[in-house]
Amino acid sequence: MTSQAWRKSSHSTDGTHAQCVEVAQFAGMVGVRDSKRPDDGHLMLSHERFAALIQRIKDNALNL
Repeated sequence: MTSQAWRKSSHSTDGTHAQCVEVAQFAGMVGVRDSKRPDDGHLMLSHERFAALIQRIKDNALNL
């Protein structure tokens, strides 16, 4: 797989957020991976599924 521009939240750099994910755009998909273990692979989600996941997180529907 080609190198992608992975990015993570600016909130993850303040030293208090130890559990961070990174995201990257792929052709028609969004990749999601653990920022501390980038070589362990990543999940691929459609844009629609990624948007739904983010909305559920914002709504606190996942009890995170």
